Amino acid sequence: QVQLVESEGGLVQIGGSLTLSCTASTNINNLYNMAWYRAPPGEQREEQRELVALRVVGGTFENYADSVKDRFTIFVDHAKNMAFLQMNSLKPEDTAVYYCRAQVMTPFNTYWGQGTEVTVSS
Repeated sequence: QVQLVESEGGLVQIGGSLTLSCTASTNINNLYNMAWYRAPPGEQREEQRELVALRVVGGTFENYADSVKDRFTIFVDHAKNMAFLQMNSLKPEDTAVYYCRAQVMTPFNTYWGQGTEVTVSS
C-alpha cells in the first residue's frame, strides 16, 4: 500500500505560479511512474480525471497534456520521495482539484492522493 499526500493548493492570480508537492510513503524508486491528474471541483468520478503530467520515475520519459505544455513541469526528488508539479502562467481553466497518482508494476497497482484544490482567479 502506498500513501500519497499532496500539499495544500490555494487561490492563485491569473498569470501566477504555484508548485504542488506529493509525498509518497514509500521509496519512489519502487514506483514505475508518478503523475498529476485534475478534475473539476465537485467531480467525484475517478474516470473524469484528466492527465496533466506524468513522469517515469526510473527514467526521463515525461508526458504532458497539450493544455499545460510549456507551462507546467513535473519532477521528482528521489531523496525525499516526492513528486512536484510546477505550474506557471496559470489560467482560470487550470482551476481544478489536482490529484497525485503513483503506479507500481509488480504487482500492478495504482494509488491516488486525496486531492488538493487550486483556484485561479483575478
